[in-house]
Amino acid sequence: MSYETRDLIGYGKHPPRPKWPNEARVAVNIVVNYEDGADKTPLYGDPERETFGEAVYPIPLSERDYSNESLYEYGSRAGLWRVLRILSSHDTPATVFAAGAALERHPEAAREMADLGFDFAGHGYRFEIHWGLEEEEERTKIAAAVAAIETTTGRRPRGWYSRYVSSANTRSILQELGFTYDSTAYNDDLPYWVEVNEAPFLVIPYGIETNDARYWRGTFLVGSHFFEYMKDALDVLYEEGAESPKMMSVGIHPRIIGRPGRAAGLDRFLDYAANKPGVWLTRRSDIADLWIRDFPPA
Repeated sequence: MSYETRDLIGYGKHPPRPKWPNEARVAVNIVVNYEDGADKTPLYGDPERETFGEAVYPIPLSERDYSNESLYEYGSRAGLWRVLRILSSHDTPATVFAAGAALERHPEAAREMADLGFDFAGHGYRFEIHWGLEEEEERTKIAAAVAAIETTTGRRPRGWYSRYVSSANTRSILQELGFTYDSTAYNDDLPYWVEVNEAPFLVIPYGIETNDARYWRGTFLVGSHFFEYMKDALDVLYEEGAESPKMMSVGIHPRIIGRPGRAAGLDRFLDYAANKPGVWLTRRSDIADLWIRDFPPA
């Protein structure tokens, strides 16, 4: 299993030099986290409501929080369409970290993202906590997410990102179910291989700090905060990329970045990235395919 030891060294001083298309220095992957409608609520039989939101109210966990539910509804009702318009205006491909139940509750959104050519990674069926599940139960839930995504989009997810912390069995199950990669890791600026059940398995790390969730955590306040942070991150990776090309993940949520004042920051960043020579805006599956081709496991 890949979690039996920790690798604190990684590539060290001599990382691989991926040959991104057109000699790009940085591969930038925009990740649309589509979860709205998969959040926890007693309405759907959950024993406790969702607690992560923009405002916290003193409501018992066993009771519905109608205000917080409406924040999630904004993502599917309005925010998604604003985000998709911005992505389309810059011809930006994206990866969708998709919660199966959210797509089932909004099939038009699923078809639209598929029609735009986005690729899909599994992001749970609901807001499951994987580390607390028995192996067979976790396997069933991952399979349910795969089935929902495939049914609503016509595309089978090739990657996975656990909504909450993965369990010790997650990668073994993903390997068994034929996934190409896991992104539930934040420990590098490039993909890498791990060993799972004595076989290689690809990890494409994600980004917690290059993520619009920081609005809800209070560290981003206005659209320019998002733009400036993403720009600085890209610029640093770009300079390093002259010697060793890098990868950058940008996580967005329709219910968060889809708000008008925040969406302006996304628009500015995409304009900046799309017009910067040597930046490859791409999907996660394209990064995976290039890595498998050029850096196969030893």
